[in-house]
Amino acid sequence: MSKATKITVAASAILASSVLLSGCGLFGADEKIDIDPQKNVSLVDDASKIEKENNKKKEIAKETAGKNSVQTELYLIDKSGYVVPQTLTLPKKSEGFAKQALEYLVDNGPVSNIIPNGFRPVLPADTEVSVDIKDGVATADFSKEFKNYKKEDELKILQSITWTLTQFDTVKKVKISMNGQELKTMPVNGTPIGDGVSRMSGINLDTNNVTDISNTKALTVYYIGGETGNNYYVPVTKRVSETKKDDVAAVVDELVKGPSSSSLLTVFAPDVKLTETPEMNDGKVTLNFNKNILGSFKENKVSKDMLDALVLSLTEQQGINSVEVKVNGSAKLLNEDGKKLSEPVTRPEKVNTGSY
Repeated sequence: MSKATKITVAASAILASSVLLSGCGLFGADEKIDIDPQKNVSLVDDASKIEKENNKKKEIAKETAGKNSVQTELYLIDKSGYVVPQTLTLPKKSEGFAKQALEYLVDNGPVSNIIPNGFRPVLPADTEVSVDIKDGVATADFSKEFKNYKKEDELKILQSITWTLTQFDTVKKVKISMNGQELKTMPVNGTPIGDGVSRMSGINLDTNNVTDISNTKALTVYYIGGETGNNYYVPVTKRVSETKKDDVAAVVDELVKGPSSSSLLTVFAPDVKLTETPEMNDGKVTLNFNKNILGSFKENKVSKDMLDALVLSLTEQQGINSVEVKVNGSAKLLNEDGKKLSEPVTRPEKVNTGSY
């Protein structure tokens, strides 16, 4: 091959190579070709590392949220008009848990983002609050917006404030003031406040079938409200005859009798009865039932709802801290999960937590 021919062949080879390289543009001029496969491995490793770091941050954030929050009972109004405790998680503050609780009762306030469906706050929008606690008495002071409520809500508002504040151990009685002036009656419909109200004043008052209230006494029992899959306990204060000397037996009677409202339910069958007089000993009340309290359970199981209703209702009474249940004299019972009820059941710290 001549020198000229060799030069021509070389030139052709170079030209062909150029065409092939430029031909990559046929798949898109902007397309990038990864010529370093090691970078793919590096990107996967980096992504895995980032994911682990993010998960770690989430766990830390979750722990921090737990440390910086507090569960508080807020007494809100449900769609049936009952004042109902709902335990919500509020940010923990260094001062004024009682004040914070009332602030979360204000309409269009901070509770708006966390309030359960079907519930509404009790205090009018823009109401400002402060709370002073001394010697077991909480004085809740409100701004002038406090009186911007409907008169039919007045008693519910008073009950909500009272029961929300008395969840705290330092509060036994509640007084109300507005713009620094103590109120002896509520500002819209004149509901009496006097020298203060307590849980003894009741909640969700049920006076049906009571002809003479002067010969009755108040007892608070817990029924079931809400809807299937979203049930909660509703405290109801009923009036029972003064002739019923045993308040514990009277509470059981009211639980069995059930509520007068069709929007509430009782978990006690009508044939459930006490076979003996309740016994009280050092804060523990012992109840001996007939076998009908077991309901449809074939074993000696007592339903969770029944235990809850009993404990919540009876521990509203002064001096009762726990409840022991027997059936025909036997304490060898199981809870709904099949675990032994080896200890008396005590009241939970909070009500309607969503997991109670």
